[in-house]
Amino acid sequence: MEAKLGEFDLIWRFFKAGSESMAQTQTDQVLLGIGDDCALLQPDAAQNLAVTSDMLVEGRHFFAGANPEWLGHKALAVNLSDLAAMGAKPVGFTLALALPDANADWLAQFSQGLFRFAQQWQCPLIGGDTTQGPLTICITALGHVPAGAAIKRSGAKVGDDIWVSGTLGDARLALGALRNEWSLSPSGLEAVLPRMHQPEPRIALGLQLRGVASSALDVSDGLLGDLRHILKASQVNAEVLIDQLPTSPTLAEQTESLRRQCAANGGDDYELCFTAPAGKRMEVESLSTTLLPLTRIGSITFTSNGTEPTLMLRDANGNPLAAADSMQLRQSFDHFKSS
Repeated sequence: MEAKLGEFDLIWRFFKAGSESMAQTQTDQVLLGIGDDCALLQPDAAQNLAVTSDMLVEGRHFFAGANPEWLGHKALAVNLSDLAAMGAKPVGFTLALALPDANADWLAQFSQGLFRFAQQWQCPLIGGDTTQGPLTICITALGHVPAGAAIKRSGAKVGDDIWVSGTLGDARLALGALRNEWSLSPSGLEAVLPRMHQPEPRIALGLQLRGVASSALDVSDGLLGDLRHILKASQVNAEVLIDQLPTSPTLAEQTESLRRQCAANGGDDYELCFTAPAGKRMEVESLSTTLLPLTRIGSITFTSNGTEPTLMLRDANGNPLAAADSMQLRQSFDHFKSS
């Protein structure tokens, strides 16, 4: 019978080794990684350091008994998605992990998924903490962006186009099927589950949007709710063509009501929503050809003059949605209001 793992045995066995395997990434910026009291970073003087932190709690953000390898991937991916939204390149991350018990099989799978994804983006683990408690995963990711080049939420201007990357709504479609809110065919569920369990942050796109996008954020709590953060920070109003939101073939074949609901306010998409001047349209379309599909879904209309921003939703014919339909589609996820 294998001896019970202690805290430091756990760190050295499952996370120190994985960190050391990425030692080649600890160059000029990461001087000292995991294993000391602090990590030591040395950002370039011409760079800004971007820092973000996200927490995943069992029973709130993922089902009990979820695949630990997928959890390792997702826990880091949701943080790198925040860096992507600001046009920041990943530098490293810390991991705080609360575990009900030190299960070696679970830890082996979790760390495998975590480090496989970290290796993909050359983003080493540089520190963290472990404790006993309800399963909770908290990652803080760091990235760098040239001074003054970060893409903020507050830069949208009247006349800007509104764009979104990839497709929307598959993660919510998968979640609803797993919760028996609606039914999907086995092949349909298989097609959308990866979007829920293994999201792909749009880091390459974020880097290319420097100097092109006027504002941006990642879509984590639902497109329309997240877009309102841009409108509020930029003090502008907008309109969105609700039936122009890009969807996968699986979601596109659902009813209009379900398609709209998932695409407009489904969470966990981790696509980028951004604004860009109309004069940059050709540059954005070029990125759509070379990187991944980008869809123009609306525009910034007027300044809000210090009042609460308004978001007009229009259907495929350009007509405003009925008030009840519009209100339903604006309800994004809130950790303290949503069940």
